[in-house]
Amino acid sequence: MYKYGKTLIQKYFEEQSFVDSDIASFNNFIDKELINIIEENREIIPTIIPHNIDEFKIKLDKIWVEKPKMIEADGSSRNIYPMEARLRKITYSAPCWITVSAHINGVQRESFDTQIGNLPIMLKSRWCHLHKLSREELIARGEDPDEPGGYFIINGTEKVLITIEDLASNRFLTERDATGPSEIVGKLFSEYGSFKIPHTVEKMKDGLFYITFTRVKRIPIIVVVKALGLLKDEEITKFISPERQFDEVIINLLEFVDIKNEEDALDYIAKKIGITQSKEVRIDRMKEILDKYLLPHLGIKPEDRISKAYNLCKMLKKYMLASNNEIPLDDKDHYINKRLKMSGDLLADLLRLNLKVLIGDLLYNFQRIVKRGKFPSIKVIIRDKLLTQRIYSSMATGVWVGGRKGISQRIQRLNYLETLSHLQRVVSPLSASQENFEARELHTTHLGRLCPIETPEGTNIGLRKNLALLCTISGDTSEDEILKSLKSMGVKTIK
Repeated sequence: MYKYGKTLIQKYFEEQSFVDSDIASFNNFIDKELINIIEENREIIPTIIPHNIDEFKIKLDKIWVEKPKMIEADGSSRNIYPMEARLRKITYSAPCWITVSAHINGVQRESFDTQIGNLPIMLKSRWCHLHKLSREELIARGEDPDEPGGYFIINGTEKVLITIEDLASNRFLTERDATGPSEIVGKLFSEYGSFKIPHTVEKMKDGLFYITFTRVKRIPIIVVVKALGLLKDEEITKFISPERQFDEVIINLLEFVDIKNEEDALDYIAKKIGITQSKEVRIDRMKEILDKYLLPHLGIKPEDRISKAYNLCKMLKKYMLASNNEIPLDDKDHYINKRLKMSGDLLADLLRLNLKVLIGDLLYNFQRIVKRGKFPSIKVIIRDKLLTQRIYSSMATGVWVGGRKGISQRIQRLNYLETLSHLQRVVSPLSASQENFEARELHTTHLGRLCPIETPEGTNIGLRKNLALLCTISGDTSEDEILKSLKSMGVKTIK
């Protein structure tokens, strides 16, 4: 038995690595996330354009990354391997290219490929020159053949991106609130692109249910459902719960029985949040707020409003059941309610923010030249150094999107085990100076996922953890795949 076990473990480590999940996350970032980021910023429309033109658009068409290269002082370009980057104190990065086209009055004027910056490349990922090299080839390149990879080289320093443990977005969780006016609170973080919007559902002393998100503070949830197009009281009760009627719902419906159409509901919300313009402007602005900031993960188009209304009904049912002690409250520390942000997700957040900065800079340069009465070529106004420098700066200092610190750390090389431990680190974003007893405790769902022993003593205990040795992290499954498998089980879509 011992012999077979030894063979199995040996085979496992011949094919697998400790950092496979991180490498898969980085590969997914280059393969899919880059395209999604470009999709979010596909059309750039300047506000100032030459007088003789009706419409001008800049379009970002496609994006791709090459393998790591180095441009020498004489302008020549050649491939660079990690060992040279370490020795010469340079960054192991690859050029990132994008196809840009300019459209005047709907007709394409110019289209060209331009470099928008350099992306740091993870060692042993598919874009690294070390990918799939044999032991002999690795030794010839000056690398340790037992080195797992999964880190970056920034200015000659080996940097590892620490995995962040966060609450799962797009999940409605109920919890007890000791301080607020409502005893039970329902919370949901809706994530869409660069947005992450907190939504809160509460029940006040008057027996009405309220929802809060962005500028919209404590608005009756029934009014929001009506504003989204679900108007009939009978339909609202059916979508909340077809099998039983809740008394609380009847009270809420009676309170707002005089709101008969979407416009009345939108106007009611607009007045509540202090939009003071004329009625048409009020309603238009309110529609925009509901589309963009209410549950944006379900879509940001007007046709997505009805599915948002259905989801609010579903959330309301769960909230009422939890308030009436018919179902238990959600456990925030259960690992089903957590998500791990790995290198790919962290780099996607960084690039998303910095691409917006690059687009802002491009628009500023374009509009400045147009004001002078000239019409510039797009090629002239793209600064490729801007994106590169901002990404390098975050990777070098560890300061990330949203002001998080310590995301990028210098890899610890005291011994091989410590290096592996550092590559497997998982950090919770909670403050080390606060108590947070429950978050620091060992949870039964950590078994087989996180190491139950390896955590520092002192203020960071239970907040800084490590993945279990054989733990692998599954990537995001696309919605289409999930819907396909659900439909095969007989689930019907609501139209």
